Amino acid sequence: MLTSITEGILCCLTGKAASLVLPLESSEPSDGFEFVEVKPGRVLRVRHIIPERQPTVAEEQVAVKEKTNGGCDDDSSPEDYNKESNTGSSVHCKRKITVYRNGQLVIENLGDVLHSEILQCQDGDLEPCSTVEVELADYKEMPSSPDPNPVPPSVPPPLGEQKPAPPPRRRRRKPKRTVLIDSKRVISSCKGTHSDVALFFVHGVGGSLDIWSSQLDFFSRLGYEVIAPDLAGHGASTAPQIAAAYTFYALAEDLRAIFKRYARKRNILIGHSYGVSFCTFLAHEYPDLVHKVVMINGGGPTALEPSLCSIFQLPSCVLHCLSPCLAWSFLKAGFARQGAKEKQLLKQGNAFNVSPFVLRAMMSGQYWPEGDEVYHAELTVPILLVHGMCDKFVPMDEDQRMAEILLFAFLKVIEEGSHMVMMECPDTVNTLLHEFFLWEPDMSRKDSCKTDTEKTVSDTLQTLKINNLMDK
Repeated sequence: MLTSITEGILCCLTGKAASLVLPLESSEPSDGFEFVEVKPGRVLRVRHIIPERQPTVAEEQVAVKEKTNGGCDDDSSPEDYNKESNTGSSVHCKRKITVYRNGQLVIENLGDVLHSEILQCQDGDLEPCSTVEVELADYKEMPSSPDPNPVPPSVPPPLGEQKPAPPPRRRRRKPKRTVLIDSKRVISSCKGTHSDVALFFVHGVGGSLDIWSSQLDFFSRLGYEVIAPDLAGHGASTAPQIAAAYTFYALAEDLRAIFKRYARKRNILIGHSYGVSFCTFLAHEYPDLVHKVVMINGGGPTALEPSLCSIFQLPSCVLHCLSPCLAWSFLKAGFARQGAKEKQLLKQGNAFNVSPFVLRAMMSGQYWPEGDEVYHAELTVPILLVHGMCDKFVPMDEDQRMAEILLFAFLKVIEEGSHMVMMECPDTVNTLLHEFFLWEPDMSRKDSCKTDTEKTVSDTLQTLKINNLMDK
């Protein structure tokens, strides 16, 4: 504590930031650590694990075909390697999003809709042609204008002959913006044996790729290709000493470069806290490449805007003096329990171990006005929401609100978890994520319901024809 205060005073006197985060040379280069220069002088550490797989039958056939043709086969393509993984269920994504001038948002689902209560099941049934409206603000009815020629009241009719009062007239709302989504999406099971599947893990403020160590080891052993970067200023990535390097847009472009470098045909994005916003950005930018998304304690579907009254608006030297208190507060709010095990997890995960300058710039740079409710409502990718019940950073109602806005959303609550639920309950989170990766919507019941409906209509028409003949 005294050392932090002394360094903070020297920081104020000299005007230099203390405890700079510099890139570290990986002591285990064979363990999948790479350093990627996303921009000149901007280097991110990335852990990239490519498991050794046995070639599938389709891959062997293509390899034999290429060898027979001398390595030049114009008919072969990367898709030929994964004919098994290309099979999936086609889902009709159709919804109408209307924003009114009074700040009201109405979402009408016109295609295949996956409700939250159905999503508690493992098969994930689809309800065809259901319509759901979501309103952000309560609509206030405006009184109608008075009649210029009022009619004198007449004698009221008897009690038994009173007519019901007409419904109140509503003022016609004028839409300010309307977005119509009408597309088809194929949702398939993503297995570790599929070479066209890649998992991207994105941490939040103050974290590092080390917070995903349990998930990276678990899924790489199952055969998945995993990619986890350190954000700028975090972990072993470079830490530019300019605040503009830590805005949402600067970090999003870094992750865009990482995504384009390692992306496969079917990519699954897993984000935690602030990292959820970057996963949302990539899913919106690359809807054909992002197959599924996992949001862990990411909060509600609201636009990002930094708080002007936050403690992180204090000078970096003051934050450096308060770093022990901030670390203790993070431990208390980020974990359901504050024992020796949690302290060790925090140390091993290299969480909340960034310089005060980076921490202040990260919190001040969370400005993303485009990421509002409409932006999230436009997503058609299946999304798993994971929430720790004891989370003191993200309230439960924010994730519930996110589930209401999204088109296809799973909401799973882990009672014994908090904000760092993937570190507290790794087995539960790994099992939950794996089930989601393997999940594929069952469209057979939709087709059977449609067949039953058509049969009922046909039987009804046939009965009407018989009755008409008998009447004649």
